[in-house]
Amino acid sequence: MVLKVSKRGQVQPFLVMDVMRAAEDLEQAGASVVHLEVGQPSLGVPEAVIRQLEDKIKQSALGYTVASGLRELKQGIAKHYTDSYGVDVAPDSIVVTTGSSAGFQLAFLAAFDAGDRVAMASPGYPAYRHILESLSLDAVLIEAGADTRFQVSVEHLQALDAPIDGLILASPSNPTGTMVTAGQFNDIADYCETNGIRLISDEIYHGITFGNAEATGAQRPDVIVVNSFSKYFCMTGWRVGWLIVPPDLRRSIECLAQNHYISPPTISQWAATYALQTKDVMDERVRGYDENRHILLEGLTQAGFGQFAPSDGAFYLYCDVGAHTGDSLAFCASILEDAHVAITPGVDFDPIHGRNFVRLSFAGSTDDMKEATERLSHWIADHRK
Repeated sequence: MVLKVSKRGQVQPFLVMDVMRAAEDLEQAGASVVHLEVGQPSLGVPEAVIRQLEDKIKQSALGYTVASGLRELKQGIAKHYTDSYGVDVAPDSIVVTTGSSAGFQLAFLAAFDAGDRVAMASPGYPAYRHILESLSLDAVLIEAGADTRFQVSVEHLQALDAPIDGLILASPSNPTGTMVTAGQFNDIADYCETNGIRLISDEIYHGITFGNAEATGAQRPDVIVVNSFSKYFCMTGWRVGWLIVPPDLRRSIECLAQNHYISPPTISQWAATYALQTKDVMDERVRGYDENRHILLEGLTQAGFGQFAPSDGAFYLYCDVGAHTGDSLAFCASILEDAHVAITPGVDFDPIHGRNFVRLSFAGSTDDMKEATERLSHWIADHRK
C-alpha cells in the first residue's frame, strides 16, 4: 500500500544550501574552500553580549516567553525604530519570531488564504515562493531587470494581467543588493493601499547600506514589516527576527504563533535584547563589508567576470555571467570544483533568467575576499583559454 505524501512538501530546494553542502564535502576531503555562497556574517555577537547572557543563564530558568516575545526585547526594537528612522512603533505591534523565516510564514498565514496570489520581483529570495507554495498560495513572479534596478515598480503592478492579493518588496534586495527610494516605496505602498493589496516589506538587510537611506514600512499602518537579527546584528544561528503587524492581523498572528511555535527561543531573545545595544560595533562591521565589496567589484571587473548589479546594500553582488555561460548551475559547480570558491547560481533566485547570473556574498573576512578574487580571476583566465 502506498501512503499519501503531501504535495506541499514538494517545493524546490534552496540551492544555496546545496552549494554549502557540496563545499563542506570538499572541505571534508581536505580542500580549502572560500565561502561566498551563504549570506552569513563571519563574525558573531560581541563579547559584551555573551557576558550578559552568562549572567542571565545563571539567574533564570529560561522558560517560555509569551508567544509575541519578551517585553524587554519588543521595547528595545521600538526604540530602535525611533533612533534609526524617527518612527514611533508601539511595542504591542511587534511580534518576535523564530527568525524571519517564521515571520514570513506567520505573515502569509494571517494575511492570505489558499489560492491567493502574492507577487514579488524576480530575481528575489527563493524562500518567498517556496514558502508560499507550501502554503497553497500562488507565487507571482514579476520580471524586474536592470532597467528598474531589479526592483518592482508601480508600472510593473499596473501591467499585471490578473489581480494580486499581496506584494513582497525587499530593499535592500537579496540577491541584487539594490534599493528603492523613499519616494518609490511610498508610491508602491499607495498603489497597494488603493488596490487592496497587502504589502509585506522585507527589511532584513536594513542597516547594511552604502550611502543610501532605507525606507521602512513601519511608517505605514497597513504594511507588514519583516526583519531579523541575522544580518546586521550577525545572529544567523540564533534564529530570532520580528514582525511589525497591522492592527487587523495582530490577534490572528498571535494565535498562529502560539500554536506553531509557542514562543521563540528565550536565550536568543535575550541575546537580541543585548545586541540592540551594540550598534556601534555593527556599524564598524558594515564598513568592513563595504571594503569587501570594493575588493570583489574592482578585482572581478578587471578580470572580466561579468556585469554587476548596483550594490546599494546587503552584502551581495549579483553578476551577469552570460558572456561565459548559459548554465549558472554548472558554472558554479565548475568554479567550486576547480577554484574551490563557493558561489550561488542565479537560478536559485530567478527561474526565468537566472541561468545567466550568479550571486556572491561579501559577508566574510577581507582576507577571504582577496583570496576569492585571486582564485576567480585565475579561473576566468583559464576558462577563456
